Order: sequence, then C-alpha cells, then structure tokens
Amino acid sequence: QVQLVESGGGLVQTGESLRLSCAASGKIFSINAMGWYRQAPGKQRELVATITTGGSTNYADSVKGRFTISRDNRNTVYLLYLQMNSLKPEDTAVYYCNAQWHTAFSSWGQGTQVTVSS
Repeated sequence: QVQLVESGGGLVQTGESLRLSCAASGKIFSINAMGWYRQAPGKQRELVATITTGGSTNYADSVKGRFTISRDNRNTVYLLYLQMNSLKPEDTAVYYCNAQWHTAFSSWGQGTQVTVSS
C-alpha cells in the first residue's frame, strides 16, 4: 500500500502563489507515477499535473505556464510538490494527490482546499 498526506492549501488572492506538498509512504519503491488532481464544487475531478518516476511531466492546458509539478525521492518518503503561481478564482478546488503503483493500483490523499478570492 501507498499512503498519501497532502498539505499546503489555503486562502489566497488572485495573482498570489501557493505550494502544495504530498508525502507518500509505504511501498514507495513501487510507485510508477504521481500527480495532482482537483475537484471544484459541482464538477468532476480533473487532472492538474502528473510526473513519472523518470521525470516526465504532463499538465492540464488550464495550468500550463503557471503550475509546476516536482518530486523529491528520499529513503522512506517520496515527496511531491505543486508550485502554483498566478492563481485565479477558477483554480479554487480541493486538490488531491494521487500515486499509481505496481502499475494497476492507485492511492489518493485526503485532499487540501485551495481558495482563490477575486
């Protein structure tokens, strides 16, 4: 199993920045890829950004040029970050960390709220 714990959400104004963190523990050596997803009220959960263990990244068009996903592999913890710049009210959502492991399995964090006021 892979356990995920997010942190770093909060309330900011338009144009400001936030950095989200996700700590993965457990079978971290089985992780193939990790990513950030978000879900706004009344909407489906959507992909924000992903990164593979090889370092390849993928971003939703709506966040390209503003958000940066990165990772830091350590002995017992795998850290995932999402640097969010130039935040907009439409970025308001609950952000979830996801890990794909052993190819076929997926774990989710509990989510962290990001609110951007206009």
